[in-house]
Amino acid sequence: MLVRHLIQTARAAVATFPKYQSSHTTAAPLWSKYHWNAYSQMTHTTMKITTPQFERVFTPGLRRLADIFKQYNYELRIAGGAVRDLLMGKQPHDIDFATTATPEEMKDMFTKEEIRMINTKGEKHGTITARLMDENFEVTTLRIDVVTDGRHAEVEFTTDWQLDAERRDLTINSMFLGLDGTLYDFFNGKQDLDDCKVLFVGNAVKRIQEDYLRILRYFRFYGRIAKEPNQHCADTLQAIRENADGLAGISGERIWMELKKILVGNHAASIMKSMYELQLYPYMGLPRAANVSEFHAVYERSKVMEAKAATLLAALMKDENDVMTMDERLKISAEERKTAAFVVNNRGEKSHDDVLKPYKDLIMANQRKEKNIVQYVLEVLKYQGDTHIYEGIKSWPLPVFPVTGKDLIAAGIPKDKKFGHMLNNIRDVWIESDYKLTKDELMVKLLEFAKNR
Repeated sequence: MLVRHLIQTARAAVATFPKYQSSHTTAAPLWSKYHWNAYSQMTHTTMKITTPQFERVFTPGLRRLADIFKQYNYELRIAGGAVRDLLMGKQPHDIDFATTATPEEMKDMFTKEEIRMINTKGEKHGTITARLMDENFEVTTLRIDVVTDGRHAEVEFTTDWQLDAERRDLTINSMFLGLDGTLYDFFNGKQDLDDCKVLFVGNAVKRIQEDYLRILRYFRFYGRIAKEPNQHCADTLQAIRENADGLAGISGERIWMELKKILVGNHAASIMKSMYELQLYPYMGLPRAANVSEFHAVYERSKVMEAKAATLLAALMKDENDVMTMDERLKISAEERKTAAFVVNNRGEKSHDDVLKPYKDLIMANQRKEKNIVQYVLEVLKYQGDTHIYEGIKSWPLPVFPVTGKDLIAAGIPKDKKFGHMLNNIRDVWIESDYKLTKDELMVKLLEFAKNR
């Protein structure tokens, strides 16, 4: 605590020195009215952004927010994932902001400006959510993790941007972007992004032990950033191997949230192989004797059809018991559990002269008890990778059995113990006709059955 205080004091002192003028010339800042002259000399400024994606960030709500922070002399910057996305030329969907203002200072400021604040649950971690012009803005005070237990952290607020960057997981997520377009990059995140590298900030072991879910976050971002599979840093993999058991203390819901993003991302087959080699599977509810080669095959052949995460994961499962074991650990949704179980139970090849017929029959046999049966069957076909059959079933108009119990009664069939059997018999005839026989044709068949009762 004393060391951190001395560092912050020293940096504050340096900030009072005359400003150093860089010889690097740039165009006038896109949003120069939001530029403050209080940046620390220790800040690592690398470039300025003037892209269309950055311009689109400035909604009327953000302009008003920026004006308020400037008026009260607090710094406000875009943080984390939104910076990464903007550097990649992507339009960020969610934007997080970081500030030198404490939660109390933000509350006082917003109250004076009559800005409504919502969702106060994040306040203890430094986050205040302001509602301006029909937009929500999450603004978090710069902070240091004082105590961590591998899942949660007790934080201390700071005004030092580098100390906040040091507590973040990956270099590509540790950057800040000023509202004038200036990039603040303390750990070469921009260079790592350009090189398609995913690296932890500082010591990988320390970063992982602060929150063991970072193991899976590493693999998720590897799938998003890396161009090639299996180009991991050896030290990173060793740090993950040594701390794999830390995942045991992470909730299943948090693990599943990361895992399903890995499954539908790039390089999922090689990442899954790495996760098994690093002995992560016991802590994620995955089977020990999994068929990782089958997972690789399913992942590759189903890419074009975009199989769901539960469908891909089914490739690791031997039977429905494996699905239940996984669900017990990960607490996946009922729909995801049903999808995985259905795929496991029906993924085998089905031979028939009419290749669509077995899947039509599977749908019709289950439609009364499973409202999403068509989607389940389509996931089976994604698993198998047959685009022809998949497209055929996807475009198949679901037929309706044209005969009802009332039709049997009207035809004089007594409603006795054999009544249901008669209806099922006529339904079987309809199925054998590939659902083509009309009601009149089926009633003729029905009367023939009735004669032989």
